[in-house]
Amino acid sequence: MTSPLRTRVLILAALLAVAFGAVVSKLATLQIVRRAELAGLAERQYSRTISLQALRGPIVDRRGAPLAMSAATESLFAQPRAVGDPVRAAARLAPVLGMPEAEVHALLTVPKTFVWLKRRLPPAVADQVRALREPGLGFVADALRLYPNRELAAHVIGFEGADGGLEGVERAWDKDLGGTPGRAVVGRDALGREVVTQQVIQKPSPGHGVMLTLDTTMQYIAEREIDAAYRRTGSKAAMAVVMDPKTGDVLAVAIRPTFNPNTFAEARQDEIRNRAVTDPFEPGSTFKIIMAAAALEEGVVKPDDRIFGENGSITIARTTIRDWKKQGWMTFAEVLQQSSNVGSIKVGMAIGKETYHRYMTGFGFGAVTGVGLAGESRGLLREPGRWSALSLPTMSIGQEISVTALQMVSAFSAIANGGVLMQPRLVRATFDAEGRQTAAIGPRALRRVISEPTARTLMRLMVQIVDHGTGHAAAIAGYEVGGKTGTAQKMDPATKRYSHAPGVLSFIGVAPADDPRFVMLVMLDEPKNEKWGSEAAAPIFSSIGREILRYLEVAPRDAQPVQLTESLGGAMRAPQAPPLRAQTESVPPASPDPGVMPDVRGKPLRQALATLAALRADVELEGHGLVVQQVPAAGAPLAADAPIRLTLARGGSSEASHASGRAGAFEWSEARERAGASAPGARESR
Repeated sequence: MTSPLRTRVLILAALLAVAFGAVVSKLATLQIVRRAELAGLAERQYSRTISLQALRGPIVDRRGAPLAMSAATESLFAQPRAVGDPVRAAARLAPVLGMPEAEVHALLTVPKTFVWLKRRLPPAVADQVRALREPGLGFVADALRLYPNRELAAHVIGFEGADGGLEGVERAWDKDLGGTPGRAVVGRDALGREVVTQQVIQKPSPGHGVMLTLDTTMQYIAEREIDAAYRRTGSKAAMAVVMDPKTGDVLAVAIRPTFNPNTFAEARQDEIRNRAVTDPFEPGSTFKIIMAAAALEEGVVKPDDRIFGENGSITIARTTIRDWKKQGWMTFAEVLQQSSNVGSIKVGMAIGKETYHRYMTGFGFGAVTGVGLAGESRGLLREPGRWSALSLPTMSIGQEISVTALQMVSAFSAIANGGVLMQPRLVRATFDAEGRQTAAIGPRALRRVISEPTARTLMRLMVQIVDHGTGHAAAIAGYEVGGKTGTAQKMDPATKRYSHAPGVLSFIGVAPADDPRFVMLVMLDEPKNEKWGSEAAAPIFSSIGREILRYLEVAPRDAQPVQLTESLGGAMRAPQAPPLRAQTESVPPASPDPGVMPDVRGKPLRQALATLAALRADVELEGHGLVVQQVPAAGAPLAADAPIRLTLARGGSSEASHASGRAGAFEWSEARERAGASAPGARESR
């Protein structure tokens, strides 16, 4: 080989060696040095790791009735680079998804490898999307949150969004309810046609369930009556909060305006807000019971002590405070019965600001209740050092202090509980996906606020307020009720004075007073056609309380041996059993003819039942008091298995029991006696 040719061959070989070395070096760099980096880049281009939503735990009431639950569903996503014709796909998808076509097209053309189109599709919608067979779309298993009772207890339950619980129990217990999300890799197939799920890396773990203290039936009763009052009065807001005073269990929280948590995005903020814990208000005259608790416990006054009402007005620090009517000499019991501002101010000033402040804080005012809901207000209670000369007098009548509804119910529950303040409880337990209890939250006593004798005295005084004072409209026939009315004016921001327009009208009470089963606050905020709490709120308490006592099967005092039951829709037939023979205070009447209806008109319920006991027939009752009407009529033959219907009324007027239109028919039997019930002894009602 000639020298020039050899030289050229060597040069070519050298060039080839350099080129080969460069290729090998590049391959080594790509496959060894940058392998992890490039593999991740490729994975991001053709696949994506996404989160798999865990099935959220259910929320149930105290009896296990579902309030919130989750159902398996699917979420729709797209990989825009794999979409064949974005214009056609958007036109076909938009009507199925219920989205604007322009919005769908924008999502399908974004410069991304992955985009969610719509989360948590109903199964029918997912099937329609699949039928379109558009490339570049895919589904991932997801969970859909459902609220089967719609607005019922919406403010307590709250709602859940894409990022977890957003309000109420859903937010407060999000960590327990949410579970642990899973992970999956999604991407295209080898030909780049269909988007598929390649691999589930980690399966999601379902969340724990939460059992509340709420009772669905009581909640329904309270919401039904509050909704009617809210609409009837044109109030800015309306509310009822019910608590078991012995345990601190929150049994019902009914608030208007309200919302549907299934469509929470459509609700206004004032509809979503849980006013029972977030909105403080001046309590007005209901707060006089707190003043009375401090005065009685400190020995400042006794129920029979006489106080001069100054003929209805008193001037302090150049400010005149008036009563709703002129009052002369009154006992302290009458001060509360007539809700006298003058008498209350005199007693409050005798207590002293330091002592009064100590009792107010002892009852829980000025601090959150610790119920566990977000946004709970402390209310307003200033330290005594910041009080003016007018503060103690006005605080004695429930002004210059603000409280939440839950604080008020909790404080009155302490009185009904013999002076012991309980921690308000909203959650009873948590449980896993198999229904096994994972945690229990029992009742917790916080402190003794007043002595048991003082609590008993206060209960007697509150019963007198209902029997003989401003709270008469809160009475529940057949039961002993104690409570206090409240009519609180609001401060006019323009004049800096209390407005004469209706403000917060309220009633807070206990029933039955001799064995309390519930404490309830009813409140109307700025009603358009009501002026006094005694006229507006007290009747609502009576309507709700009557239905709750029947639901709890607490027998009226004038029918103690009789077991009463009622469903929300009317009469609930108890199992067939021989009726109880009513006990009377006198010799039982002679047995009637078993085939003929006796005349029981004009008799008290106990005597009527004693007369009918030998007939062994079902008896349906409506109203309370004396029998004013009977079916069949006296002397009529009794048909086999036909019930006997008795209509009762106070004072012998049948119209009294029909006035409200809510008295239900009842049937009774000894087979349904409530185990462990603590009911008042049999006696004629007052």
